[in-house]
Amino acid sequence: MSDLDFNEIVNLICKEDPRYDRKAYAFLREGLDHAVKEVRKKDVERSRRSLHITGAELLMGLRAYALDQYGPLAITVLNSWGVKQCGDMGEIVFNLIEYNVFSKTEDDRREDFTEIYTFEDAFVKPFLPANPRRNGRISAPQVPST
Repeated sequence: MSDLDFNEIVNLICKEDPRYDRKAYAFLREGLDHAVKEVRKKDVERSRRSLHITGAELLMGLRAYALDQYGPLAITVLNSWGVKQCGDMGEIVFNLIEYNVFSKTEDDRREDFTEIYTFEDAFVKPFLPANPRRNGRISAPQVPST
């Protein structure tokens, strides 16, 4: 990382690329820590070799972190920061890479962050009620006969 601290770097990035709120960068940094811990739990041997995770692993970790932090409001919060799809998270990652906050391998690409999940599937569907319909009809409550 450069001599500038994270907040100063984010301020510079946001002046050059105002698409995303500064809070999105802080969320991504915290979510990265969460994602790395999750990968380490699942693959102890791999964690000894490298801390690097793939775009898909990061996105899955960010999804879990967002749901943990914001619950059913996760999509609203992310959208308010300008983050509306997985590709937006990739853009934030690559903005941070350009400022040497994050590193990348030769295999890392922006395309690694596209279409891993839709925000609807990731942040809305988990909170929808179970389908109350049976055979295409809404069931009416049973009234006891007298």
